[in-house]
Amino acid sequence: VQLQASGGGLVQAGGSLRLSCAASGSIGSINYMAWYRQTPGKQRELVAALTSSGRTNYADSVKGRFTVSRDYANNTVYLQMNSLKPEDTAVYSCYADLIRSDYVRGSYWGQGTLVTVSS
Repeated sequence: VQLQASGGGLVQAGGSLRLSCAASGSIGSINYMAWYRQTPGKQRELVAALTSSGRTNYADSVKGRFTVSRDYANNTVYLQMNSLKPEDTAVYSCYADLIRSDYVRGSYWGQGTLVTVSS
């Protein structure tokens, strides 16, 4: 199983970006997908999460600006980021809690994608 993230880049404050994370491999079902971010010297923090039932959870700092969604058919999770602020600058990583085709449950991380918001 692999998670492939994409969509990071440089954007001015107030702008938007959309991150994507596609899960591939021998996947049976996905329980939970999420986006985390980390900046140097700080702990990784949960940005947004989405359960298989469609429940969402957001960090207070991004509520009303970020939206997490999922393409169930393609095992892809998106993070639409609007009204970006310089403090959103971080490496964003996707995460999945899933059950493989062999019925083994596991946790997987994608590679990080850098989001830089200039003031």
